[in-house]
Amino acid sequence: MLRLNKFLVAASVSVLALCAPAFAEDAVVAKVGDVEITQSELDLAVTNLDPQLSQLPDEQKKVAALSGAIDVKLLAATATAAGLKDDAEYKRRMDFIAERELHNIYFKKNVVDAVTDDEVKARYEKEIAALPKQEEVRARHILVKTEEEAKAIIADLDAGKDFIELAKEKSTDPNKTEGGDLGYFSKGRMVPEFEEAAFALEKGAYSKTPVKTQFGFHVIKMEDKRDAPPPSYDDVAQQVRQLVMRDKYLELITKAKADQTVEIVDEALRKGYEEANKQEQ
Repeated sequence: MLRLNKFLVAASVSVLALCAPAFAEDAVVAKVGDVEITQSELDLAVTNLDPQLSQLPDEQKKVAALSGAIDVKLLAATATAAGLKDDAEYKRRMDFIAERELHNIYFKKNVVDAVTDDEVKARYEKEIAALPKQEEVRARHILVKTEEEAKAIIADLDAGKDFIELAKEKSTDPNKTEGGDLGYFSKGRMVPEFEEAAFALEKGAYSKTPVKTQFGFHVIKMEDKRDAPPPSYDDVAQQVRQLVMRDKYLELITKAKADQTVEIVDEALRKGYEEANKQEQ
């Protein structure tokens, strides 16, 4: 695969919460006293449902989101009447939420929406070009229980019998109906004894001695050898897009750090922060 460890690195910030539908329509869907709940608020409530509720059908999700929105309006009105808008804890939380949402909106505008298909394709081509060549082989095998059976099959092959027909007749592996075809595989996919014997064969050759593994005794035939083809663009486009997004985000953060001073007073937190940033880079 295309350096999966690298491609599966998640973007530094989740974008799921940033992908709420556009609010072209803002009709009133409910009222709590004199306070209106609009379609845009309901849409936003749907995107912020608990993950368990997000699995519900669309209409049920809307009802669950509306129920939650009504509860919020009811208690928010009660809290406002109690003067909690002047509470220090409320103000701290609102400041935190405001900064987080500014971060999210900026991230969506300058990272999520800024990534172009051309950038993703260019990054894909760059990663493909950097891939090391990896050999893979296509092999067939005949699996039997005893070494004597395997030797008898090798003798039949030496006498000119067809490998595929022998596999269909003699093999105990479920793929015997396909003539023992294992398809293409690279190193690390098979048990070591089988893999070593298979990769040592030349194209068209079969093993001259039985190959013992935990499954029994194998006779292996090498059908083909080739360089493993890279994954197609369509298969990894979303993963590559996340990688491009991550790089854009890190570029923004790096510039912001250069423009502003970050000071961490707590020594343990400072060391942890610095180590985390080194690993990220």
